[in-house]
Amino acid sequence: MPQATFLNRQALYLRPDPARVVVRPFKPATEPRDLNSTDKTRANHIVDRVLGLDAETTAGLLADVLENFQGRHRNLLETFEARADEMEEAFATHIDFTRVQRQLIGAYFLHEYSFEAAALFNPSIVSHPDQAGAPEGGRRFILSLRAVGEGHISSLTFRSGAIAADGSVSVDPTVRLASIPRIRSRISGPDGDDVEVFFRPDDHISERVIFPLTESQSNGIEDARFVEFDDDGRKAFYATYTAYNGRAIRSELIETSDFVSFRMTPLKGSAARNKGMALFPRRIDGKYAMIARQDNENLYLLYSDDLTTWDGGVPILKPQFPWEFVQIGNCGSPIELDEGWLLLTHGVGPVRKYSIGAALLDKKDPSRVLARSREPLVHPEPSEREGYVPNVVYTCGAMRHKDQIILPYAVSDTFSNFATIRIAALLRTMEG
Repeated sequence: MPQATFLNRQALYLRPDPARVVVRPFKPATEPRDLNSTDKTRANHIVDRVLGLDAETTAGLLADVLENFQGRHRNLLETFEARADEMEEAFATHIDFTRVQRQLIGAYFLHEYSFEAAALFNPSIVSHPDQAGAPEGGRRFILSLRAVGEGHISSLTFRSGAIAADGSVSVDPTVRLASIPRIRSRISGPDGDDVEVFFRPDDHISERVIFPLTESQSNGIEDARFVEFDDDGRKAFYATYTAYNGRAIRSELIETSDFVSFRMTPLKGSAARNKGMALFPRRIDGKYAMIARQDNENLYLLYSDDLTTWDGGVPILKPQFPWEFVQIGNCGSPIELDEGWLLLTHGVGPVRKYSIGAALLDKKDPSRVLARSREPLVHPEPSEREGYVPNVVYTCGAMRHKDQIILPYAVSDTFSNFATIRIAALLRTMEG
């Protein structure tokens, strides 16, 4: 199958780096998942052993831990104390602790996690909220990526970069350190936890990692589809993502205005029990609109009066061409053009080969399909077929820059790259 001639692949390979680690709570294997419930026996044994040390030995051990790990994380002593604060019930049978003892005990209940050791894939791209320093005629952007580490646990990480006036893409260097956010608030409800988190504003964007925070996300925050949403002049960034707890999936929503503070909210309704939802970048006839796939085969258009409740929907796209006979799905939020809504899609063909295509939807009535690509825009090249999941190219969202589409895409669920597409040439190839 010939590659689309209007597509330009760029050699910007974003590969997983096992040296990038965050520090996570360690929970001894014989105790429950939640340190704040039921039997604390083993945790108390560890605390007893630390308290049995004399002051000089305790201080020496803490100094040794800091010497070994200080260059790998920020504010380690603060992190150790915060972990000790989470374990007050394990301290209940003990009377007094020195600050050094608390810090050392906190260190015993933490471990490093290499959050992108296995894969860095399924990217989406949006304009950076701060365009200071953007190249002339260009634009700065933020890229979100799905990072996978030990145990196939997925988290959300970020990169920044710039698009030049001619559409060429550059990605800023990644910092060595990585950190997870602090929780500002957590509200439990019948549909799950609503959580607000924040990072330090001076942390580099590539340092910020959103690791699973709730029971519904416990095994992964997967495939975030970010979009810059314009709500009558008020700009915000939203992303739908798949929350996975090891047994079941559900769709959830993340919101931010600055990529420093984030709010994560469960979605309600029949459509939220599935994955692959993508929000339109503005309301249509006063309603929020979403592309979704309720039946694992076709694409649906949904409307809602609020951002968190999604029911019903009408099918608008079904598998039509051989490269998508198994199923189709969206590849991010629709992109608004003068000609209509450009919807990137993925199709699954023989031997579960994933390719990326496109459809053009009517701007006023997106249930009307004006055109679609007979052949895929991007399919796995010979050099892109090998990886954790072979024969897959995939994206969670592209963006428009002048007369081009900037398309970040993942290769075989392992690493990510970029391509650019001339809009006019793409539209000429699509069939009504």
